[in-house]
Amino acid sequence: MRTVFTSSSNDSSLTSTSSPSQASWSNWDGRQRFTPAAFERPRNHAELRAALQRAAHAGRCVRVAGAGHSFTALVPTDGTLISLERMNQVLGVDLTTGLVRVQAGITIHDLNAALDANGLAMENLGDIDKQSIAGATATGTHGTGEKLRNLSSQLRAVELMLADGSVVTVDADNDPDAWRAARVSLGALGVVTAVTIQTVPAFRLYAEDGPMPLDEALEQLDELVAANDHFEMYWFPYAQDALLRRNRRTGEAPTARGAVSSYFEDIVLVNYGLGAFSRLGRRFPALIPRLNRTVTRVAGSSRRIDVSHRIFVSPRLVRFTEMEYAIPRKHATSAIGAIREAVHARRLPVSFPIEVRFVAGDDAFLSPAGGRETCYIAVHMFDRMDYEPYFRVVEQIMNGFEGRPHWGKRHFQTAETLQPRYPDWQRFQAVRARLDPEGRFTNAELDRVLGPVAS
Repeated sequence: MRTVFTSSSNDSSLTSTSSPSQASWSNWDGRQRFTPAAFERPRNHAELRAALQRAAHAGRCVRVAGAGHSFTALVPTDGTLISLERMNQVLGVDLTTGLVRVQAGITIHDLNAALDANGLAMENLGDIDKQSIAGATATGTHGTGEKLRNLSSQLRAVELMLADGSVVTVDADNDPDAWRAARVSLGALGVVTAVTIQTVPAFRLYAEDGPMPLDEALEQLDELVAANDHFEMYWFPYAQDALLRRNRRTGEAPTARGAVSSYFEDIVLVNYGLGAFSRLGRRFPALIPRLNRTVTRVAGSSRRIDVSHRIFVSPRLVRFTEMEYAIPRKHATSAIGAIREAVHARRLPVSFPIEVRFVAGDDAFLSPAGGRETCYIAVHMFDRMDYEPYFRVVEQIMNGFEGRPHWGKRHFQTAETLQPRYPDWQRFQAVRARLDPEGRFTNAELDRVLGPVAS
């Protein structure tokens, strides 16, 4: 067996010492802001253990921050906030098995670079790479592909430090229930310090983006999903066309795309263009239907071949907030139609697209895709616009289609409304009570969506 050890590119962040301090924190969209009683940035197990001891001595609850790309209030606390940004190393790469062990704070961006350097890749990714690997998996983050599961299903082991400073590693063999709880845990079990990932040999994707009339896309939805390794659809309310993204594995050589072309397509057109239209729509909401139709018309078509992570990931510079629901795949067409009808009937000022993706089911206790083939439908609202009327309308529709919210994105559910949607809810709660019996790893949001730790 050949094992190669590498490190991530963030070595310079490991030079200063860790000590508790006060600092403000905000997430990516800026709508979650708070100042914890103590802010800890440990570099290793010893410093993390000391941070937990200080929190226990002060009687504080503890929350762990990833990269801040969740829209919900999973992180805010008036207790101790722990950032694992300094625990960001690749600990080991086994080229024989494809197993890669990394510290929890590594970003997906840095992980992709390290894997690429070793001829490896994640089998599937979402469209953003700024998250920490622990934050992305703990909230059930996913990509798209009817035969592929969410990111947490690519884990093979999870290392946790519990409130008493002890370290446990759980996998499918040594603690099956803790394993199924830890993959999508919302940070409610302990501090994830490292994960082991099952990677695959690096591969290239042929990406084809282009418009199709929405009604035609909905009629062909099953065929479109089946014909592509990764399929997703975007639709701007009030537009006639949807924008389709179709990715298929290929052995062909990458197509050349220069730095200028990349900047113009990814930054100028997709980000600056969308930002300009969205700001205009925020100021003049009555223009939004016309603006959305214009955006769809100018989007155009493109084709390219590149290594997988460069196809999966796109820059996201325009600020927004988001809600996303997982529903049984069989309801996809009906749910999209219901959202279209509701938005049009209420003339809701929605300048951002509705995003539709598909994944296979998995067995994590709190996975929104648990136990069923799943369609994810995401809705967005531009920065500093009132999202609540739109999101509540969509959530009511999703409730009628057995919807489960993405844990890292906005929703209005509670433990009472969520429990019936998860067959293994009580098994998760039993693991939570076992690993965190004092309820150290909680906050107001977890009390709302999970309830208190069972005594």
